[in-house]
Amino acid sequence: MYEAPVFTAEGEKVKGKARSLPDSVFDGTIHEAVMWQAAKAYLANQRKGNASTRNRSRVAGGARKPWRQKGTGRARQGTIRAPQWRGGGVVFGPTNERNHRQELPRKVRSLARRSALNARADAGQVFVFESLALEAPKTKRVIALLEGAGAEGNVLILTHGHAPTLHRSARNIPQVRVVVFGQESAYDVLWSDAVLIESSALEAVAEAADAARPAAAARSAAAKPAVGTEPESDAKPGAEAEPEAKAKPEAKAKPEAKAKPGAKARPRAEAKPKPKAKPKASAKAKTKAEAKSKPKASAKAKAKTKAKADADDAAREEQDNG
Repeated sequence: MYEAPVFTAEGEKVKGKARSLPDSVFDGTIHEAVMWQAAKAYLANQRKGNASTRNRSRVAGGARKPWRQKGTGRARQGTIRAPQWRGGGVVFGPTNERNHRQELPRKVRSLARRSALNARADAGQVFVFESLALEAPKTKRVIALLEGAGAEGNVLILTHGHAPTLHRSARNIPQVRVVVFGQESAYDVLWSDAVLIESSALEAVAEAADAARPAAAARSAAAKPAVGTEPESDAKPGAEAEPEAKAKPEAKAKPEAKAKPGAKARPRAEAKPKPKAKPKASAKAKTKAEAKSKPKASAKAKAKTKAKADADDAAREEQDNG
């Protein structure tokens, strides 16, 4: 548990008194990666995104070619508003259409804030002061408090609720911010070199944590069933319980057929090996086989066919002459 020194409203340190910081906020957790992520998102959300450049289509002028395409010896140009020309358009410049906003989950923001406060408490840069009862804005009172606490550099003052008088008293002091306790961001705490917290704000946080503990314990006890108790059924009161279905008797297994005495067991037929498939003959091989199978004609048969053809020719000539 962290402790912080206590100062009066006039800036005097209360001797022998150190205020213990509540565990609900100052639990010792310091998550550097989450703090970096929260600071980056905060700075990105501060950007207005109003930077806007004009490309070659938005720049006025340059409607005609500066010189003809060929014959001049110079490089061809289409317009004087091209990016390589002075006064031309900008290539891939920033536009106002981009949104720089980054969103973080609520639990991540809470973890980053607690980590930043724990980092400042671990370094001894957290101070507690009694409430300032200012009837009118007085900058001297705030300066006296800061000097008495030894707060230098950037100072963050966290108040219990909205305090317009204290805010007006400190807004003229450079490097001093006044924020309501619980509304400060992780960046606000990391920006500061010293954190001053009003004592009544810490008391309110401790009371809220004590009040929330019984409710959380009751919730956890209701979620877990008691040991040895059976879970209640969802049946409606007064409804008759349905009779349980009777289990069907298991089917009896059929007895195996007994072999007749003296009967010989038939031998199982052995599987015949399949004949090997003959390779298919190619087209050339088929033609050669057909040619070999045909018988050759003899010389006498050739002579007879020739003589018959000659006789037919001679008969045709006689008919033509006659």
